Amino acid sequence: MTLTDIGAAQVMQAVEEFDRLGRRAFLERYGFGPSRTYRLVVDGRSYDSKAIVGAAHGHLPGQRPLKPSEFSGGLDHAVRLLTDLGFRVERSSAVEADADADRLVERIAKLRVASTVGGPRLYQPITLLWAVGRALRGEPRMLSWEETATALRGLLGRHGLRGERPRPDYPVLALHRAGLWSLEGHTDEVPSAHGDAALHQWFSEQRPEGGLAAPVHALVAGSGQARVAVVGAIVERFFDGLDEVPLLEEVGLYEDSVADDPVHDGDAGPVDPVAAAAQYEKWCALVDRREARDGVRYRERTVRDPLRSGPARRAVLIRCGDRCENPECPGQPDDRTDRGLPLLEVDHVVELAAGGRDHPSQMVALCPNCHAVKTRGRSRDRLREILLEVALERHRRGPLPS
Repeated sequence: MTLTDIGAAQVMQAVEEFDRLGRRAFLERYGFGPSRTYRLVVDGRSYDSKAIVGAAHGHLPGQRPLKPSEFSGGLDHAVRLLTDLGFRVERSSAVEADADADRLVERIAKLRVASTVGGPRLYQPITLLWAVGRALRGEPRMLSWEETATALRGLLGRHGLRGERPRPDYPVLALHRAGLWSLEGHTDEVPSAHGDAALHQWFSEQRPEGGLAAPVHALVAGSGQARVAVVGAIVERFFDGLDEVPLLEEVGLYEDSVADDPVHDGDAGPVDPVAAAAQYEKWCALVDRREARDGVRYRERTVRDPLRSGPARRAVLIRCGDRCENPECPGQPDDRTDRGLPLLEVDHVVELAAGGRDHPSQMVALCPNCHAVKTRGRSRDRLREILLEVALERHRRGPLPS
């Protein structure tokens, strides 16, 4: 038995079998546990590297799958085989391939960072927020070291409010050790985030590509709910007593789209009532958490906080069941958007400048006609009183069936 007999074709056969069976069934079939340190990445999806190699051996003519006890999954065995065959393998000791928002928030809460008298250093949070903003915009996950270093030097220089130096190697290495960041294309072992000249020399010589670990990137790129939870967790832990808004604005995370999921054809359609209720509760919890941190107060910069208004808007759209929430609506338009969604606009019943809240209990979904009446109609004052009661009652009751 030798691992070197395995070729790329056998690896891809094992990957296809993994996709067909699902992770749990695949691991059970071949007797492997989840990979603890390294994962094979193919087309943005993560696979348990040792199990893939063991199964791949069974696709060789006349051979059987290998048992976990018959070979090592480490750098000198399974990982080396896969990389020699041209596959990408990532270190993922901290983040599982099936990572979810709750697990990622827990990881952020446990990040080891240096502290100052005023609070934790901002190297890692600035780097994470920059990468999350790139994921939101659909930009490539991996960047050259030159591009990464240039971007982070500028951000650290402008937004390092606790004495941070413009040294991007520190946060990149720390996040890599935490399993949140991938580094590829290097030949020497990745050093720890300590020292000075040695780190600079390693990056100058190795010039690795880097970016968020694949599971993390997939999560924050594909789920608005996860993105808001992650950004909120970063802000809550690291920016207490600081104004995070300028940084969030620069990296593109201080706008309502931070809560949006990617647009895909066929997204629109019936939603399971139980799932809708759970989604509504999660969105409201994110709004409440942000509101508890900042208070219902007027920011000098703006009266609108997208980290509340974006989630609140999504919650209202789930709650309304595709229907205008004005009980006196004469009939919303039958036409729909290009995505097949109803023509609805989420509006604050009480304007924020007048003391209203970015909260589903004070926001409603209105068709264009009712929105125009509420904004410019002669009966707008009476309608606003009705809508305020409706918003509160709908918030208490939860989502309508779509």
